[in-house]
Amino acid sequence: MTGPQTEIAPDDVLAGLDPEQREAVRAVRGPVCILAGAGTGKTRTITHRIAYGVLTGETPPGQILAVTFTARAAGEMRNRLRALGVGGVQARTFHAAALRQLRYFAPRVLGGGMPELVENKLRIVAQAAARCKVRTDRTLLRDLASEIEWAKSSVAAPPEYAVAARKADRQPPQPVGTIADIYATYEELKSRAGVLDFEDLLLVTAAAIEGHRDVADEIRARYRYFVVDEYQDVSPLQQRLLEAWIGGRSDVCVVGDANQTIYSFAGANASYLLDFSRRFPDPTVVRLERDYRSTPQVVGLANALISTVPRAARLTLIGQRPDGPKPTFAEHDDEPTEAASVAAACKRLIAGGTPPAEIAVLFRTNAQSESYERALADADVPYLVRGGERFFARPEVREAMVLIRGGARTHEATDPLVDSVRDVLSGAGWVADAPPAGGAGRERWESLAAIASLAEEFAAGAPTAGLRDFAVELEARAAAQHAPTVQGVTLASLHAAKGLEWDAVFLVGLTDGTLPIQYATTEEAITEERRLLYVGITRARQHLALSWALARAAGGRRGRRRSRFLDGLAPDSRPPSKKSAKARRPELTGADAELFETLRVWRKATADDEEVPAFVVFPDATLAAVAEARPHSLAELSALPGVGPRKLERYGSAVLAIVGDETRKNL
Repeated sequence: MTGPQTEIAPDDVLAGLDPEQREAVRAVRGPVCILAGAGTGKTRTITHRIAYGVLTGETPPGQILAVTFTARAAGEMRNRLRALGVGGVQARTFHAAALRQLRYFAPRVLGGGMPELVENKLRIVAQAAARCKVRTDRTLLRDLASEIEWAKSSVAAPPEYAVAARKADRQPPQPVGTIADIYATYEELKSRAGVLDFEDLLLVTAAAIEGHRDVADEIRARYRYFVVDEYQDVSPLQQRLLEAWIGGRSDVCVVGDANQTIYSFAGANASYLLDFSRRFPDPTVVRLERDYRSTPQVVGLANALISTVPRAARLTLIGQRPDGPKPTFAEHDDEPTEAASVAAACKRLIAGGTPPAEIAVLFRTNAQSESYERALADADVPYLVRGGERFFARPEVREAMVLIRGGARTHEATDPLVDSVRDVLSGAGWVADAPPAGGAGRERWESLAAIASLAEEFAAGAPTAGLRDFAVELEARAAAQHAPTVQGVTLASLHAAKGLEWDAVFLVGLTDGTLPIQYATTEEAITEERRLLYVGITRARQHLALSWALARAAGGRRGRRRSRFLDGLAPDSRPPSKKSAKARRPELTGADAELFETLRVWRKATADDEEVPAFVVFPDATLAAVAEARPHSLAELSALPGVGPRKLERYGSAVLAIVGDETRKNL
């Protein structure tokens, strides 16, 4: 027989909280902004605040709406509230809350039932692109869909897209005019079919509240108290819906950390968090800075990294755990060596009693996982890939393997392996020196680049190997890495690691061009890359290792530079540069520096004409090499790094003309 349930008193909810958490929990009315650093007990504080308001009678549970960004986070919030004896609170994602409301009001505001919801845009995007006479593959379709999602999340309609994209320094997969046409056609096709996408859920719900007084009155009578988790990640569209819900009232509590803003590329805008005090007069602002997750050593590194970020909320974490080991830094000759070292360290941790599930290897791009999948498999360490497919399961990798098997039948066995693989990959649209700016296209390029790197590594160990031998090697790797695992080391991108934590974290591949990523060319983009590394560091509870490799393939040229973010952090580091990230330039002087600046002016004009980011024409490193070498012919120009056949044909004559003019001026 079940005994009577113990009733929870309001003071019970305050037990065990630190002074700042207690202050936040007691602030149950009016505008409240909780600046919560990594590991400071954010979810505990939110749920205890809601429970305290309910148990004191200040906020009836049925009138509270708590919104967050993932179904997992919303479910965790509901579970914790139940454990605190509080039921009836709506804890949902933005989209789930909007869907529930729109289903109810659809007959009133749409004149009928709830329209069908399109869960995958690709089919309609493909139709729109075809009508605009743009040839697509699955990768381009994914990038087009992402760009449309960004535009809608930014509340930019098709006629406004071009201006919004340029203002936001977007790097779209097609010229902005083409994207705008496809976007407009997509909206037209969707309207004709009478369907809604996920962004429409928020847009139509907000418009229904804004345009129908009876709908607004009913929703605002139902929900009077709002809690918004991860507020640094809200988009303009989500903010518009939130403001429609609030309706000019002030009982709203937002929780976030500007230092963890890593989704600006998807429309997130941290200014809503940072400017909260300007939009709501006399708010209660509480800073949670006591870090209960990580050791003081990990916390100290995180604080040092983020201290240079401008306009951050200036949260400085204070470690509450006992001392632990210092974070380690390691430089390796090449990626396979780095991966093998990490795999060996994972094996030692597991042998020492750390469960495999409490270890993570985090990287900037999903394509980097291949080296670690292979190294962990070779070391007999179980692993799981989070937030993405295993390397050999990716469509572009499977396609490349098919092409390589086919190429083995047409290429001579004596042909150099690396040249043969690059030739085959070019048939899949891969160009060695022309990575796309970002998105799915960039991920596809990185995966194929990893295949080319594997060929270099394989050829170094087997100089006489041909395509057939390499095809067999790839099949063997794929088979080894598809072995089933139940519990294992987590392999994940830094974005996929947000919100998670492990006892031991390895941050790998920390080189310029990877972190910060090559296509982060503005001050804002590079600052976001720094925040991404901050998120990675703060995932670690006790053990933290940071590493980088100077070459991609074994025996390759050691031409990489470790990430600039490690300057001043690694024990042997030079102090951080006082220049802004945007101002970092190759070290040139005199006439070489003048030529470099002239080339940059030409590059900007060319990039503007082609509607592409400047680095797609040539990166700074290539322009610096041109300024130093002053080539006199296409052959000399082609020998410089970053000047492949396609770029030589497209830009070679213009570059040589500039070099010639500047050289004559200085004679």
